[in-house]
This record gives sequence, structure tokens and C-alpha cells, in this order.
Amino acid sequence: MANLKEVKQRITSVTSTQQITKAMKMVAAAKLRRAQDRILKMRPYSQKLTTILNDVVAAMGGELQIAYAEQRPVERVLIVPMTSDKGLCGAFNTNVLKSTTNTIHTKYSNAQVTILPLGKKSFEFFSKRGFHVIGDYYEVFMDLSYDKVRDIATYAMDSFISGEYDKVVLVYNHFRNVATQEIQVEQFLPMEGASLESKGSMSIDYILEPTKEYVIEELVPVALKTQFYKAVLDSNASEHGARMTSMDKATENAGELLKELKLMYNRTRQAAITNEILEIVAGANALEGS
Repeated sequence: MANLKEVKQRITSVTSTQQITKAMKMVAAAKLRRAQDRILKMRPYSQKLTTILNDVVAAMGGELQIAYAEQRPVERVLIVPMTSDKGLCGAFNTNVLKSTTNTIHTKYSNAQVTILPLGKKSFEFFSKRGFHVIGDYYEVFMDLSYDKVRDIATYAMDSFISGEYDKVVLVYNHFRNVATQEIQVEQFLPMEGASLESKGSMSIDYILEPTKEYVIEELVPVALKTQFYKAVLDSNASEHGARMTSMDKATENAGELLKELKLMYNRTRQAAITNEILEIVAGANALEGS
């Protein structure tokens, strides 16, 4: 059995750790509140914009070819995994990295894959494993803003149009609630055919000004950048939710460990007292016998 000093040191250490995890949980909760507000406000806008785009394209009856929907043989792929800059958020980063790796091996093993990591963890992971990594944007979460995300989306879109990549894929955590984040492997480009197909006869007669071509040329890039930004906000909110849940569980585990250590401390203390009494009694008996 451990001595009193060792048990007391462990109790102090666990108590200190519990205070840290509790503080980190509170910080994550505050950040989550802001991130959750941003994604919940963005989703209706993104969904409505996509709906408008679908309706306009459907109303045109496929008259216009959209460059961002061009289907090509997949020889060069750009994958955008979104992780965090820091750890202590459970399986948040691990799930993204595993999904990205599995996607590369199962779907794009014969293609030339380039990684555009968002988040320090994904940048370090793929850089160490010899992948071709674009390291210009991985610090986006240090000061997240639409302008920074728009630049990343613009790079991906321009590279697709120029033929540098035949497909762009996003891998991120979709935020459902504080305790639930779901991995999404989403095709960003080319725009999937389902989103551009007519949903039957359109009852709305659109009047497009100045021209159909102009409206589509302006609307499609905005919709794509909004879709990209929504994915980044989803990942950001999921990170804070995962960290809050992880730190809450760590705090609970520390509490359980403290109970066990205090019980061990009391038992060790009682055993020490009992041994001292036995030694005193034995000493007194020895003196009487002499």
C-alpha cells in the first residue's frame, strides 16, 4: 500500500488537473456559444441561396452550361480536411484524419491527391506522411472570418476552372449539437448534378435582369463560397462542442478518481495509526516483561 505522502501528492495533482479541465470546459462553452450562433444563422441563408440557384437553373431548362459543374475524368484531386489547431477535443481530429485517409485509399488511390489542410493538426499529420500539402491556409481558425475563407474557396474554385484539379472534396465535422458531431465527406466541385437538375415543371416564371448568363455567373460563385464557409463554421462549432464534452468528461473522471484516492488516503492513514498503536503496545509489553 502506498504511503501517505504519495497518496497526498496524487490527490493534489488530480485536484489541480480537475481545476484545469473545469476551466477549459468553461472557455470551450463560451466559444461554443459564439460559434453555434454563427452556424445557426448561416445555415438558413446557405439553404435559401442554394434553393434560389436550383430554381433559377431549373427554370432555364438547361440552356446554360455551368463551368463549375463540368465533369472530367478524375486524375487530380484536392482534399480539404478541417481539423483544429489544438488537441484535448476527444476524437474530433482523429475522425477527420481517418476519414480523409480512408477516402484517399478507397476512392482516389489511382489519382494524384493534394491536401489543403485547414487547422494545424491536419497540416502536421499530412506533412509528416509525405503528402503534397498546400500550407498557405492552415492557420485560418486562429482568426476566423468570411474574408479568409472566401480566399480559400476562391483558390479551390479557380484551380478547378483552370484544370489544375478535377475534383475538390471537403472533409469536416457537421455540428448537430454539443454532444454530436458527424463526419461529412462532401464533394465541393464539380457541383453535383442533383443540385442542378430540374424538379419537374416550374410554376415560377422568373424575370432575370440583366441577363440569364450574368445572374448565373454571379450567383454560382457566391453560392459555392457560402457553402464552403458553412462547412468551416460547422467544423469550428464542432471543435468547441467536442472540447467542451471532452473536458466535462475529464472533470467527472477526475472527481471519481479523487473519491478513490481519498478513500485510499483514509485507509492508509488508518493503517499507519494502527501500526503505531501496535508498536506502542508491543513496546509497553516488552518493558513489562523485562
